[in-house]
Amino acid sequence: METKKITLDKDLDKISYVEEAAGNLARSYVPLGLALLFLVVVTMAAAVFVAGEAGAWIIVAAAAIGGYMALNIGANDVANNVGPAVGSNAMTMGAALIIAAIFESAGALIAGGDVVGTISKGIIDVDAVSNKEIFISAMMAALISSALWVNLATWLGAPVSTTHSIVGGVMGAGIAAAGFSAVDWGTMGSIAASWVISPLLGGIIAAGFLFLIKETIIYQEDKIAAARKWVPILIAIMAGAFAAYLALKGVKQLIRLSLLSAVVIGVAVGLVSWVAARPLIARQAMGLENRNQSLRKLFGLPLVCSAALLSFAHGANDVANAVGPLAAIVHTVALGDVAAKVSIPLWVMFVGALGISLGLLLFGPKLIHMVGEQITRLNPMRAYCVALSAAITVIVASWLGLPVSSTHIAVGAVFGVGFFREWYTEKSKRRQAWVTSHEQRHPPKDDTPGDRQEIARRKLVRRSHFMTIVSAWIITVPAAAVLAGVLFHVLSAMLA
Repeated sequence: METKKITLDKDLDKISYVEEAAGNLARSYVPLGLALLFLVVVTMAAAVFVAGEAGAWIIVAAAAIGGYMALNIGANDVANNVGPAVGSNAMTMGAALIIAAIFESAGALIAGGDVVGTISKGIIDVDAVSNKEIFISAMMAALISSALWVNLATWLGAPVSTTHSIVGGVMGAGIAAAGFSAVDWGTMGSIAASWVISPLLGGIIAAGFLFLIKETIIYQEDKIAAARKWVPILIAIMAGAFAAYLALKGVKQLIRLSLLSAVVIGVAVGLVSWVAARPLIARQAMGLENRNQSLRKLFGLPLVCSAALLSFAHGANDVANAVGPLAAIVHTVALGDVAAKVSIPLWVMFVGALGISLGLLLFGPKLIHMVGEQITRLNPMRAYCVALSAAITVIVASWLGLPVSSTHIAVGAVFGVGFFREWYTEKSKRRQAWVTSHEQRHPPKDDTPGDRQEIARRKLVRRSHFMTIVSAWIITVPAAAVLAGVLFHVLSAMLA
């Protein structure tokens, strides 16, 4: 008979636990190690491209900071494009990361453009910082402060606007360099207004489409027949909206189109999509059971397409947040003058594109889970409303001439869907009638009035996440500005 050595077994178990913990700890440092490796490669590549030029060390340092900013944009901002699709289980996390990385890079390199404003959105007067050394210090301070703030927000689990971060950085550095008079406060007022406009528009539009889906499809007696009629229309609206969105924003550096031209393109694409979608949805709907779970299958492909298109447009528009100040520094060091518009060298564009994609792959899942799962529960229909809202809100805002943030739109749309569901669950007579009829045909098991009251009281939007995200939005510009002001004085002393 074999005697079991209990003490030895316990010691072996402890060793296995230690090995497992060490393995998990090592894996957690892999993304950080790869990010540092990317920054090293960026630094070395920049050193090769500017070798022998005057002030080369400044460009090399700025390249490393620009790469760091790009990593943070990928970790934080891109989650808004794919989070709803992942949260609704229309896409796996791995597929979302790969699709977003490919389309982000494509958008940045194909349609990112070769000209950007060195002073983001005209925040400060170029003449106020015409001195070369002051300008370089201001751009470096803005880039570092915005990158650090986005990094902190990602760590806290708050999706913030990287555009607002860089705007805050530029404003703070401009004030430190030339005083409050250097800032265009009218422009800053418009940006501040976007804090309210962006999420409000996004939430209202997303809630409106969810209301349409509930009224015309979900709470109908024959859901599948209703879906065959309405889903092609919804797909056509999405296709048309994204066509107009990309024509207006996604490829604006390749070809400039008016709002009217973009809308005409959108209408044409929408009609073609409606004709193509009708037989496709009819085939997909064959044999489906008359329940909500079946409807989700009809929204899967549109969600995947929307995530890809949103990522492409984001790469085309937001790469300038990472490389704009870097391109300005490269231009100023090389030519010795401060310009309002500069060309972006190809290697600088690659730094932005690859940094955003790598940041998404390494650090993006945390914010993707936050946007897609933790704010409110999403299914493919709700996620569809969020994605569609992102495209339509940009078009409406452009028509009205209003500044908006893509981050605030997407997250505001998620909030809008959640808050609308809370209201609709309690107030909708159509839903109450449907639930009553359904319970009469299929009485719930082990259900009590107390259970139903508890469900009714349960909030569908997590208030803690709501307050954290809104607070982060409010303090983004001032936090980045204060940090940039401090960094400007530090860098000025170092470059003097």
